[in-house]
Amino acid sequence: MAIAASKTPDLSSQAAAGAALRTFFSIAQAWQLSADESATLLGIPRSTMFRWKSHPPASLPRDALERLSLVFGIYKALQVLLPVPERADAWLRRPNDAPPFGGRPALDRLLSGLTSDLYVVRTYLDAQRGGWS
Repeated sequence: MAIAASKTPDLSSQAAAGAALRTFFSIAQAWQLSADESATLLGIPRSTMFRWKSHPPASLPRDALERLSLVFGIYKALQVLLPVPERADAWLRRPNDAPPFGGRPALDRLLSGLTSDLYVVRTYLDAQRGGWS
């Protein structure tokens, strides 16, 4: 019996962009991010973020897709590590003595504007969970 190959979702569609952005804005609300903080995480100007919020683009730029993937992974990892949603959402703002944070909140690192800092936070959380998934 042959196993059918799973179809890779088309991430370049407007429907996918809209779904990804709706998910991001739900996370931003849970994390109580300001408009400036949300735009910084997306790596775009604030005006673009507001435009995307009301009218998703036909497709998202590669950098935005990477950032969204990292934010989604951070959110998921926090939900697994801290199953009480309020605690998971608050973790980003609490001072953290772990080496990647140097006593500062993880959100400070996320808001550096660099994609690599989102990766550092994601990697740290995944290591706390015991690996990627």
